[in-house]
Amino acid sequence: MRSLKNQILIMLLGSLVLLAVSFLGVLGWYMKDRVVAAANIKAQTDLATCAEIIDKTYPGSWSVQEGNLYKGSNKISLNNDLVDHLSQLTGDTVTVFLGEKRVATTARGSNGERAIGTMVSANVAQTVLKDGQTYIGEADVVGQWYHTGYVPLRSEMGDIIGIFYVGISHTYEQEIITRSLITFAAIGLALTILVALLAWFFIQRVIFYPLHNITLGTRDMATGHLTEKIKVHSAKEIGELEDAFNQMVEQIQSLTGKINQTTASNPENTLTELNDTLATGDLSLSTLSIAENIGVEGLPKGLNQATFGQIVQFLQANKRPLSAEEVAEGVKLTRVTVRHYLEFLEQRGVLKSEQKYGTVGRPVKLFIPL
Repeated sequence: MRSLKNQILIMLLGSLVLLAVSFLGVLGWYMKDRVVAAANIKAQTDLATCAEIIDKTYPGSWSVQEGNLYKGSNKISLNNDLVDHLSQLTGDTVTVFLGEKRVATTARGSNGERAIGTMVSANVAQTVLKDGQTYIGEADVVGQWYHTGYVPLRSEMGDIIGIFYVGISHTYEQEIITRSLITFAAIGLALTILVALLAWFFIQRVIFYPLHNITLGTRDMATGHLTEKIKVHSAKEIGELEDAFNQMVEQIQSLTGKINQTTASNPENTLTELNDTLATGDLSLSTLSIAENIGVEGLPKGLNQATFGQIVQFLQANKRPLSAEEVAEGVKLTRVTVRHYLEFLEQRGVLKSEQKYGTVGRPVKLFIPL
């Protein structure tokens, strides 16, 4: 059966992952519109920048001479150096049109050659050549879609004789979105791990540690040691479980006290109980030898014979210096419970204790068999 700890961990991680994926999806959708707006702004800016460079490089007005486009005395038709230079500065595709026809361009067709002589799309021709307006938006450029900017070229007389174009590939948009999503994903992953660790620490401290203490207390009860109540600091529901457990301990302690009084008035019953224990194999011969040295009736009130035998058996199986924590882990009891029995054995001369000092932290008390 899957543990509660694993179920909570899976639910926590699943919720955080779902939240992160949803956030990235919404962010990607939101950024798409923002990137389109940014691309349009770039197109407008690049149109203005290129126009200024062309005016300073080639002074004079736009004109048509012998079927070619001129700027002042400089021929622009087939002037690939100009469009290549502007393309390098802006990162855009750049084209100069004479009427509707490309006469200088960095745009390339499916054959990889410059698309000289190809025509502008009909909707752009309507807006720029006929209506005399600047076109900003998506357009089909030699079979591919770009974020574009088109501006009319006017002669000295004010007639529209051509178009100047810059285009931003959709790859630019995708690169911006991808880089942004990767950045946010990295930040989101770091925050997810941090939140998961904090939540897990909180759950461990508030739920699992208190439940573990209650479980150890239940094992103490099963072995007959009922003198110690459990104390946990946790949520209200676990606190109520602690109260119910301690009330049960008090009731069993009261019943045990009455039984001890009866046993004290008739010691033969105690010897009979020890014989029954031996008959069922609860104490080994080696454990019995220590119990005989101490005396069956030598256990103080609150120490249980079966628990005593369990601890002595563990000590005999591990004949080395041990801390109360190590013994408690070995016999599956609480450290406080085990310490009572170890201190009793120390008082009776079966064990001695020493303080072990480490480089950091508090000293550890070790119990050494004699």
